[in-house]
Amino acid sequence: MFTFVVGIDTDVGRAETQAETIASMPLEADEVTAVLVHSFAENREGGTVEQVKSVRVAQSRLEDAGIEVTPEGYGGDAAKAILNVADDYDADQIVVAGRKRTPTGKVLFGSVTQSVILDTERPVLVCSGDD
Repeated sequence: MFTFVVGIDTDVGRAETQAETIASMPLEADEVTAVLVHSFAENREGGTVEQVKSVRVAQSRLEDAGIEVTPEGYGGDAAKAILNVADDYDADQIVVAGRKRTPTGKVLFGSVTQSVILDTERPVLVCSGDD
């Protein structure tokens, strides 16, 4: 079994790109599982990960390709959530979606992708959601 841990934010386009990339890999779909991780900055209303549109879109695309999907919702820091889930599932690969930011923007606002890459020994695939 090959396990992907996929960090999904709220951007539907990036989620579609991540799902398409995984679905197009030369792996037997019935031997692949994808754990979709969404981190809630705030969840005062008690929403579930299945209510996040980008998660639903990625899940639907992956399931259409015959890939088993497990959605996981967490609160707090997104990079830490992705890394913790990757450890919990002993992931073979982490998949994140990058977005264009200036170096100054990364310093001021942080970068989940950068943190994941720097803080793991696991392979990380960065998908671009930009055209």
